[in-house]
Order: sequence, then C-alpha cells, then structure tokens
Amino acid sequence: MRRPASPTRRGPGSAIFWDLLTFERLMTNQVIHLIYWAGLGVIALIAFGTVGAAVGVALREESWIGVILAIPVLVAGLLVVAGLVLLWRSFCELYVALFRLSDDLHALREAADAAEQAPARAAPRQPTPGPLN
Repeated sequence: MRRPASPTRRGPGSAIFWDLLTFERLMTNQVIHLIYWAGLGVIALIAFGTVGAAVGVALREESWIGVILAIPVLVAGLLVVAGLVLLWRSFCELYVALFRLSDDLHALREAADAAEQAPARAAPRQPTPGPLN
C-alpha cells in the first residue's frame, strides 16, 4: 500500500499518521530504545530488591552469622543483575539488528525495482573477433 499522491501536503503530522497505519516504515527502531530503558528500570528494581534482601537477612539474624549469610546473597544477587543487564542489552541489540536488516532489504528491493524500470541505454553488443573468425 503506497502513500497516496496528493498535490498538497498537510504537514509532518499526516506523515506520522500514515506511518502508523501502514508498514512502509517500521517504527520499532524508535520504540526499542524506550523498551530498553524500561527493561533497565525493571532490572534496577531487581537490584534494589537484592540489596534489600541482603540487608533483611543481616538484620533478621541478631549475630554475626546474619552478616556472613548476607554477603553471599548480596554478591550472588548483584552477579545475577549484571548478567540480566548484559542479556537484556543483547536482546535489544538483536531486535535493532533485525529491523535494520529489514530496512536494508527494503532499500535493496526499491533499488532493484528502479533498475528494472530504467530503460536499457546500452548499445547492442557487437560480436568480438576471436581466433575462430
């Protein structure tokens, strides 16, 4: 579905509206950044929960055993959070790469269509003399 040709353009708002209705231009490249930061916010909440769990373990026990138990909880939790950050970043980069690949394929398809529609300007080929002629 192509954008209708109109002699009068209404402005940038109509272009955005048309992009929302059709799939001529994918909008996920812009949205993935918001999703990435929202995911990092969730991972930050998990990190705060890990620190809170470690402090809770330390405060629940009234001896040094609570502090000794809280240290592995804190270290393991922060290692899991670091792994989640790396994993989330790699997933978001994968999606960005896939959508950029889609954009590149779209551009290649348009270039191939334009090349097919261009008139053939090359002169007919003359046979080249060879050893058998």
